[in-house]
Amino acid sequence: FVRVGDKAPNFSALSTTGVINFYEYLGDSWCVLFSHPKDFTPICTTELGRAAQLHKEFDKRNVKLLALSVDEIKDHDKWICDIEKFSNVKVMYPIVEDKLRSISMKYGMLDQSTFHITNKSQNISITIRSVYIVNPEKTVALILTYPVPVGRNFDEILRVVDALQTHYEHGVGTPADWVKGKPTFILP
Repeated sequence: FVRVGDKAPNFSALSTTGVINFYEYLGDSWCVLFSHPKDFTPICTTELGRAAQLHKEFDKRNVKLLALSVDEIKDHDKWICDIEKFSNVKVMYPIVEDKLRSISMKYGMLDQSTFHITNKSQNISITIRSVYIVNPEKTVALILTYPVPVGRNFDEILRVVDALQTHYEHGVGTPADWVKGKPTFILP
């Protein structure tokens, strides 16, 4: 699994917009890579909808969104219709298929408490709600992990992107509850 400061593992995978090579998708952008336990679940639907609602805000910051779920593309495509209906906005970012959980394993996105759940004849594990913010050098700048029943706060993810970009551009630190435009700290 990866830690903050590690090179983000590259991968190629099917997505709702075709095959994606992670590094090529990033180009010189920042990225918010976020995983989901399962398509069509209510919490996941609200999260992907909220990310879609904030897509322009992420674009302003040169941040690409990339969702990941263990379900298949055909399910992702159907799910997008539900997400768009629920959130009243078009989903403009790809959702990656990780049915073999190879990306989830590389990044450490698997819920260890469910690692041996049996589904029919195969052992499966569900992905937890992970968020990886990757900078333009393809380095993991931040990792947030939420348990399955807790939805993410995308306004906080935007705030953290602002803080990381401010540090990246100016070498300063940000205090608790910092928002863009507020004072920063010169780091020792």
